Amino acid sequence: MLGRRREGVKCEFAEVDDSLRALGTRKFAMPERTKDQSMGYGEKYKALLEAIAEEADAIAGRYFRAAEMRVERKLDGTAVTQADKDVEAMARARVAKSGLPLDVLGEEMGGESAKAPAQNGRARIIIDPIDGTEEFTRGIPTFGTLLGIEENGEMVAGMASAPELGRGTRWWAYRGEGAYRNGHRIRVSKVARLADAMVFTTGTGPSKDMEVRAMIRRLADAARSSRSMGGFWQHMLVAEGAVDAALDWVSKPWDLAPLGLVVEEAGGKATTIDGERTIYKGRFVSTNGLLHEEVLKIFR
Repeated sequence: MLGRRREGVKCEFAEVDDSLRALGTRKFAMPERTKDQSMGYGEKYKALLEAIAEEADAIAGRYFRAAEMRVERKLDGTAVTQADKDVEAMARARVAKSGLPLDVLGEEMGGESAKAPAQNGRARIIIDPIDGTEEFTRGIPTFGTLLGIEENGEMVAGMASAPELGRGTRWWAYRGEGAYRNGHRIRVSKVARLADAMVFTTGTGPSKDMEVRAMIRRLADAARSSRSMGGFWQHMLVAEGAVDAALDWVSKPWDLAPLGLVVEEAGGKATTIDGERTIYKGRFVSTNGLLHEEVLKIFR
């Protein structure tokens, strides 16, 4: 009786073994992650952004403080030089050569929708070939090339390169990977009160009406110390922790494309004065985060 039970058990195990062997001979197709899904934004876009920034620095250097540089005026009265045109043309050529599926929106040559994120589902690079062209034409070194990559309405990669600041200064950030200046991690300040803060703002010139000028001055007056600068550098100083808040008023998406991302990845906040995270509505505020609500209250 017992012997027969053992034989039955052996038989049952034998059947199981045969079934497992049969399974072992079958091939199961496991879902594979695509290349884009498996890599971070830095791995995906860093080579392209660095290549554009390096060549942009070289182009700008050839024109900066050069006697032959000619300045033209666009319909809106802003300055444009051959350096602006050459940098953007180079950037577009590098994007095309890279093989990356990127559309392009640039200050000088345009592109789809400068008033809202792209609606065609494709990623795009947003380019300001020379941010601070007025300074550039006057031999002031606070200019730079700004590059940002937008995916599904979100800025995921950004770089600002200022070749004439010091021996060359470059800031970058990739979503979820931190913010850096010349390879060193940067963080915003820990100043918690506007009364203790250093604040930079845009100017209060005749292009702004009296109400806007008054609001800008209220922000400057509320800080411990303030300066009027404008442009990309003030926001990079927020990301570095040297300045606690910065304000620009009239800005296009190419003026802002990488800036909010760098500030956010450094631990700060960047929105419009209404608190909206967008590069398409101007009136752009960056802070160390601790001061953000206090700054926004100035404009309500």
